[in-house]
Amino acid sequence: MSQLGKYFSLEELTVTHENLDNTPGTIATQKLKILVQNLLDPVREMYGFPICVNSGFRTLAINKAIGGATKPISQHTKGEAADLDCADNTRIFYLIRDNFDFDQLIWEEGNDLQPDWVHVSYKAKGNRKQILKFKNKKQVSFKQKQKS
Repeated sequence: MSQLGKYFSLEELTVTHENLDNTPGTIATQKLKILVQNLLDPVREMYGFPICVNSGFRTLAINKAIGGATKPISQHTKGEAADLDCADNTRIFYLIRDNFDFDQLIWEEGNDLQPDWVHVSYKAKGNRKQILKFKNKKQVSFKQKQKS
């Protein structure tokens, strides 16, 4: 098993249920390592419990097969994004928003109390701290809870 950081392996961030190869190239692997070391591992430390990665890196073929973002191209295809799922997705969302640098943080589906999963991305340079909410695969208005 190839570790990208303390808690996450390359295998965990490249698992797929599609019958397609999902091997990242050298650059995408480096970006996954940056994502893990600067965001996922520290989030896991602060959260205090394991976090499931539903989707990390995706080849273009896998991204297309699952209906991933195409315009702009999904950050998953660059090794810069992960979809997280845990017992308390709301806590993960606000923990990231309030304590970490990130490029994009998305409350995915679910309801106003709990997202079904949390999409987060991180770039080595130029993180936008963009916060979005999607419902039925469409961006909707997001009334943010104030920082505690």
